[in-house]
Amino acid sequence: MTQQEFIAKIAPAAVADMKKTRVPASLTIAQAILESNWGKSGLTINANNLFGIKGTGTAGSVNMPTTEYVGSTPIKTSAEFRKYNNWAESIADHSALILNGTRDKPTRYHGVLGADYKIACQKIKEGGYATDPTYPQKLINLIETYNLHQYDVDKSGNSVDKEQPELKLEEWEREAGLKVIDSLAAKGLLNDPDKWKQRLIDNPKGVLEELPWLVFTLLDRAKDKMLLQGVPPTKCGLSPV
Repeated sequence: MTQQEFIAKIAPAAVADMKKTRVPASLTIAQAILESNWGKSGLTINANNLFGIKGTGTAGSVNMPTTEYVGSTPIKTSAEFRKYNNWAESIADHSALILNGTRDKPTRYHGVLGADYKIACQKIKEGGYATDPTYPQKLINLIETYNLHQYDVDKSGNSVDKEQPELKLEEWEREAGLKVIDSLAAKGLLNDPDKWKQRLIDNPKGVLEELPWLVFTLLDRAKDKMLLQGVPPTKCGLSPV
């Protein structure tokens, strides 16, 4: 596998995770390159572990040699590393680690979330991910050499740290709301709560944008139904037009 093939293989998963977790895709890819030696390390080959995360993974663990640093002094040792069934599990676990941190400090890696890649590379080291004092610069060099920061921008041109404008209630219109609810119904989203829950995990921002439209239109239709039945809307907690 060439270097470009390696990047192409993991980039889609890194970008998908970035959109869910705000962990910069460039950081994920650069760490995978550095920690796995482009997928050629014994840990990656034997355990599908791209990031050198210690502990027990979805497929157990493996004992592997490693190098730790005490100050600037490298020390050869061995440790138990997480084992996975595939690379996708390794990438997902990497994002989960950054989001959840460790038991003693859950927010230790939160400095990387939505950050510029240079800041993210520094914050991941400060959080204790690696003991190598040159770790941040190694990541930055990889990102800039292989233009990995291009993956930190989604297809709409929005970078991971760009704030999105809030929905404006005053701009909601009845006709648009009706179209949205009809679209959601056609997708089967109104009849299956589990689909909503899964979509909330996969695309929380998209769901949060659609839910207000859904509620608005349901209330609008309920109001019309009550009016047809001669029931004052205020009796059901709805304000008249």
